[in-house]
Amino acid sequence: MRRIALVALVVDDYDEAIRHYTDALGFRLVEDTPRPDGSRWVVVEPGTETGGSGLLLARAKNEAQRGRVGDQTGGRVGFFLHTDDFARDYARMRAAGVTFLEEPRHEPYGSVVVFQDLYGNRWDLLEPATTA
Repeated sequence: MRRIALVALVVDDYDEAIRHYTDALGFRLVEDTPRPDGSRWVVVEPGTETGGSGLLLARAKNEAQRGRVGDQTGGRVGFFLHTDDFARDYARMRAAGVTFLEEPRHEPYGSVVVFQDLYGNRWDLLEPATTA
């Protein structure tokens, strides 16, 4: 079996990123391990099950990386958060102060809305349409 386990997301600050992803977006902190060089191995996952895809929250180490914080995909939606209950997660995220860039849409492929994370990266919150 093969799968993408982690995607690195460059952030300004570990603790601020952990708070945003766990409190505002409802992710869970899987690991926060100090490393000998002063960095940390910080992993968050959106689901409650172990072994899904996760984000490695990587603190920017230099100017080139700092310049990519919040714009890792050139301004397009680069991350897709699937949900089994769009209304629940949309309401919870709005109440937590998440910035939405549009009103929710109901497309043939599902219910979707674009939001920004703490740094400005664009995400889709998406409940895929069920197929009959």
